[in-house]
Amino acid sequence: MALLNFKKRATEAEVPVDPQLQDFLTDYSIEVMPRTAEKVEDFRALLPVGTRVYIAHIEGTPIEDMVATAQRLNADGYPVMPHFPARIIKDKATLADWIARYQGEADVRQGLMLAGGVTNPHGAFDSSMQLLETGLFDKAGFTNLHVAGHPEGNKDIDPDGSMKNVSQALSWKQKFSERTDAKMALATQFAFEAKPIIAWANGLKDAGIDLPIHIGIAGPAKLQTLIKFAIACGVGPSLKVLQKRAMDVTKLMLPYEPTEVLSELAAYKAAHPDFNITNVHFFPLGGIKTNATWAINNGGEPAQPANQQG
Repeated sequence: MALLNFKKRATEAEVPVDPQLQDFLTDYSIEVMPRTAEKVEDFRALLPVGTRVYIAHIEGTPIEDMVATAQRLNADGYPVMPHFPARIIKDKATLADWIARYQGEADVRQGLMLAGGVTNPHGAFDSSMQLLETGLFDKAGFTNLHVAGHPEGNKDIDPDGSMKNVSQALSWKQKFSERTDAKMALATQFAFEAKPIIAWANGLKDAGIDLPIHIGIAGPAKLQTLIKFAIACGVGPSLKVLQKRAMDVTKLMLPYEPTEVLSELAAYKAAHPDFNITNVHFFPLGGIKTNATWAINNGGEPAQPANQQG
């Protein structure tokens, strides 16, 4: 019933829906933090039930808050995927405790492994690979294991601006995916320009890395907000798309929407069905409601039936 109501709302808004974009947005995901989730009275009034929700684990967030958020979302009908940031996890025992809490209290069976935005590790782990190597996720029967992807590189991993270490890590993750029963995928940092994203994704495939890619996209937001987050998150060359827009007085005060980048990616996907970008993952930098409304009005909805395939 909730999904029907969302479709009706999109129709009432009289927003023309691009069928290619609609297909590309099927089974999209969105990210929240416990402190932002607390401000949402009813997620079912914002998101179609079945939408995958990542829960970002920021340094300093108690695990109790993460688990409570996961429990709430799961109870409301949303498959949850919490972050497991390696550098803020003290040791293997702590990781095992987190997994047990998520499973026991919130029935979590999927997670995003990443290094985490911390310079100095809090303990034994420095990378997502070390988390995977513990074997705890396989032992716990996680059905989906996502790892981070970086279409424009990551200077925390490659300070020289190259893609050497990132590429080596992806090769390791590809091999790991071949020896685990869990479905693996890359969830990426957000970027603003389609052509470099397409070139990066095709380059991975040429290198033998065929993990499905869930491309990170910044949701609608004020331009100043996006530029601030893009700089803080280390977004690379595609930042120039925002900077160019900021120089146009007629566009400076208008909110940014990801229509152009997603429409170009959707058109490429329609022309190349085997393209390895399979899903869209939204960073709701302008707010969850704003992002969800944009996605719904452009045809986004969970897969039918909701199956979370990777």
